[in-house]
Amino acid sequence: MKKTLFLSPPSFDGFDGGAGSRYQAKREITSFWYPTWLAQPAALVPNSKLVDAPPHNQTVEDVLAIAKEYELIIMHTSTPSLPNDVKCAEAIKAQNPDTVIGLIGAHVAVLPEETLRENPIVDFVCRHEFDYTCKELAAGKPWQEIKGLSYRDRNGNILHNEDRPLIHDWDSMPSVLPIYARDLDMTKYFIGYLLHPYISFYTGRGCPAKCSFCLWPQTIGGHLYRHKSPQAVGREMEEAKAIFGDKVREYMFDDDTFTIDKQRAIAISEHMKRLKLTWSCNARANLDYDTLKQLRDNGLRLLLVGFESGNQQILDGIKKGIKLEVARKFMENCHKLGITVHGTFIIGLPNETQETIEETICFACDLSPHTIQVSIAAPYPGTELYRQAQEQGWFSDNSLVANSGIQMSTLQYPHLSAAEIEDAVEVMYRRFYFRPRAIIPIVGEMLSDPQMLVRRLREGREFFAYLKERHTRATTKAQSVIG
Repeated sequence: MKKTLFLSPPSFDGFDGGAGSRYQAKREITSFWYPTWLAQPAALVPNSKLVDAPPHNQTVEDVLAIAKEYELIIMHTSTPSLPNDVKCAEAIKAQNPDTVIGLIGAHVAVLPEETLRENPIVDFVCRHEFDYTCKELAAGKPWQEIKGLSYRDRNGNILHNEDRPLIHDWDSMPSVLPIYARDLDMTKYFIGYLLHPYISFYTGRGCPAKCSFCLWPQTIGGHLYRHKSPQAVGREMEEAKAIFGDKVREYMFDDDTFTIDKQRAIAISEHMKRLKLTWSCNARANLDYDTLKQLRDNGLRLLLVGFESGNQQILDGIKKGIKLEVARKFMENCHKLGITVHGTFIIGLPNETQETIEETICFACDLSPHTIQVSIAAPYPGTELYRQAQEQGWFSDNSLVANSGIQMSTLQYPHLSAAEIEDAVEVMYRRFYFRPRAIIPIVGEMLSDPQMLVRRLREGREFFAYLKERHTRATTKAQSVIG
């Protein structure tokens, strides 16, 4: 077995390139998801090591000191971070030209030919669901026999092996939690709406929903939800409690739609109640009251819900499959049951106008989830939104993220500019949070929990710094256009 390093390279300050969430970008406040995409293959490869540089503030020099001990290095990359990640690969190769370096991630899964052609330093990329591809590489299997592998041969030719089937036997997939315990510092991972310290991981992959913008189902996971059985998850959580004890305050099931199978979700929640563990998960805004109540009674604290827009035409256009009135009823039930909700919204989706932006802001304020995230529509390669943007000529000159890592608008429309989309993010944040109904619960949360008081004060400083940076960038951009 080759000495294998799984690496999330150093990146922009605060940039979460390995995000389990929808977009890879720098957040409004310090936010880092666990590197599950790297941890899962690391769990399959004996004696491998996982390095997640960004949250641990590790520099390229730090990575080089570690990398010299390894023969095979597998790096997670993303569309906005690829140039930066390639520079890290170049530094590793300069130190030891014999090091074999490859990439995984959504970008290389859909653009293997382009990635290898434009970046000669990269030896291979793993397409689509890559866990066992990584294991076979580490085991020294001949490259021409490894499914799902695209690589450069000794003559410099780029070759693509046949696709690897999706993983269906998820009960046989090892837990990532021992890898977290061995290689990561859980105190470095923050998500504003989750208790600290938290742990996030997947119990399966794939999402039946067909949202046109969503990255992972369209590039790696597919639309069939394949998952571990409730019994397997229960055993995994017993292991988690044995490893971490009471150090972890909350477990986040980061499956794209954990609640799509209601009975499975309830069965897993019963294990969480038995083990007295607090937990959260992703959910669609159509769960019924009885299911919500059972989950809450079994330890559910928070739901992460993608509402996206307050305009039904936009929701229908992105194939969200949710009606506004259903989402309103869902939030009403969550408020009744005392379930905290973190709502996510997107500005700049197809058919967006100043009027629909106003509808979304009003919709968010009416729903009044505890916290929100406002993202800019991001057309990542491999998604239907990317294809639409190419066909319709919606692309602006902007990158997905600025040099600072903050998400920018790469889309513009005849009736809505990229600058107007970016400005709307700040407007929505200010309109939502500067309301008594939003401020009072957050203040109450701070007064009841000393740790939360310190966190919210830090997050508040970061949030206003984020808004200031956005405003400064918008002003500079406007002045350059006028000039």
